[in-house]
Amino acid sequence: MGATAAALVPGAVRAAAPAASLRPVARPDGFLERTIPEAADLIAKARLGGNVSFAVAHAPTGLMLESHNGTTTLPPASVAKALTALYALDRLGPEHRFTTRVIATAPIENGILQGDLVLAGGGDPTLDTDALAALARDVKAAGLRELRGRFLVWGGALPFAREIDPSQPAHVGYNPAISGLSLNFNRVHFEWRRQGQGYGVTMDARSDSHRPEVQVARMQVVARDMPVYTYADRAGRDEWTVAQGALGNGGSRWLPVRRPALYAGEVFRTFVRAHGIALPQETEAETAPQGTTLASHDSAPLRDILQDMLKYSTNLTAEMVGLAASQAGGARVQSLQSSAAEMSQWARTELAMQDVAMVDHSGLGDASRISATSMVQALSRAAQDNRLRPILKRIGLRNTQGGIDRDHPITVDAKTGTLNFVSSLAGYMTGKDGTELAFAIFTADTATRATIPRAQRERPEGGRAWNRRSRILQQTLIERWGALYAE
Repeated sequence: MGATAAALVPGAVRAAAPAASLRPVARPDGFLERTIPEAADLIAKARLGGNVSFAVAHAPTGLMLESHNGTTTLPPASVAKALTALYALDRLGPEHRFTTRVIATAPIENGILQGDLVLAGGGDPTLDTDALAALARDVKAAGLRELRGRFLVWGGALPFAREIDPSQPAHVGYNPAISGLSLNFNRVHFEWRRQGQGYGVTMDARSDSHRPEVQVARMQVVARDMPVYTYADRAGRDEWTVAQGALGNGGSRWLPVRRPALYAGEVFRTFVRAHGIALPQETEAETAPQGTTLASHDSAPLRDILQDMLKYSTNLTAEMVGLAASQAGGARVQSLQSSAAEMSQWARTELAMQDVAMVDHSGLGDASRISATSMVQALSRAAQDNRLRPILKRIGLRNTQGGIDRDHPITVDAKTGTLNFVSSLAGYMTGKDGTELAFAIFTADTATRATIPRAQRERPEGGRAWNRRSRILQQTLIERWGALYAE
């Protein structure tokens, strides 16, 4: 096994000795050389450049079996969401729900509210258009017919940030603003259709049931070829332009919202108006509202939210639950970075992760660092009560034709992570004999990544091919471990 020979790592979790030896099983002379490739050879074949780091351990005991550059810290990308899930489960609990409320600051008398009406966010990362429609219906059922005060929106349950990672292109939907009042993952739906010599465009907060148009985000088609999008914060709105030369006959995409509380307020006001109640234009409340709750909406339990987050890798969910977890632990966090630092300290204390330094909760920021051995130690600790694996996504291993091999003897539940020239995978694998292993694989060419201009970071040249080679390496390493330790 050469440079990647098995080694015990100080601090590994050891609940009990494994029932059977996890060292490679004795076989005829030359068997390993003929059938199981060296890890170093697999890494060389991948031609990734940069850094490759991995570690694998017996999950129930934390017994470290094999590592390569295991203490090298690299960007985890979205593998960070697995750490965030553990953090949120510990600080908030699996049954925690986030509540969005509509509050009246004075009594309703004869259907008239002389005070203010407040749409107050409770940090729900999954609040959607259909939920706002239901809240509007419930407000009417509560007896409101007329508002004579202000209509306020409050997103102060969580610290505000205009974007998760400032280094990302302005138009990517996975990098929206953060607020305690968020809607549709803080994305607005932009759709265009050719109309004669020009285009018709819509900006709406659509769901399967509703398509309310919004004015807080507006789009203008401009006669140019590049850049495809521009953004400006102007007069209380998100002002976008798009290059006409890039539109074709029609299409759509989700764009990030930078004013999430006002976005949610406008959509709610539209639904309330449909019930015959006229509200003034929304303004943001500076302090937490006090008054009577007229209607409320509870999110799904946190465990379900986290399972979807890990499946779909939603950055906003990771940031919002991470911020809420930091606050639940008593920290007075003022920014995403300070909350990530709080999570890093928690991980060092609770999971023995000495090599962790996060700048966010989603992994979108490439300045975050985790080592493979630290990640495996965390996974082994989480295996003690099986708190993480049931909510991880099943990762299908592929056959020689590139399709999913549904009869593959190894099952993998893990979190993927992908940035440009960064690809990671961490989680659990169960071999043919039932042995459960915890593993982490981090690959990163940070030097190449650093040369990519911001405008090209959505699809840089060579990025997809590099990530594809990394994914192939990840599977070949998993199959190596299955043959060595879990056959």
